[in-house]
Amino acid sequence: MAKPDRRSEEAALYRRMYKTARWQRLREHQLSTQPLCEFCMVTEDVTAADVVDHREAHKGQLDLFYDPSNLQSLCKYHHDSAKQMIDNGKKVVTYGVDGYPIEF
Repeated sequence: MAKPDRRSEEAALYRRMYKTARWQRLREHQLSTQPLCEFCMVTEDVTAADVVDHREAHKGQLDLFYDPSNLQSLCKYHHDSAKQMIDNGKKVVTYGVDGYPIEF
């Protein structure tokens, strides 16, 4: 049984945008040009990206949704954790290989 979608009705309306051929091509292009997770690379961890994320929430705006400069490649872990915290206004701090804190 599928999990219920907890997003707003507004969000449910623009979820269809992710099913378009245009988005699928853009997603594939993003992952082919940037195949590694941006957040992992900050700590020099080489992890394949499997999610194409919008840096700025598009909220259904077509120009922002399809803007290649608004995209970043992330691993699922960082997309579902750190990026969600950032989107909710929280600071996310990790530590680099030198031991110094890095804020996303």
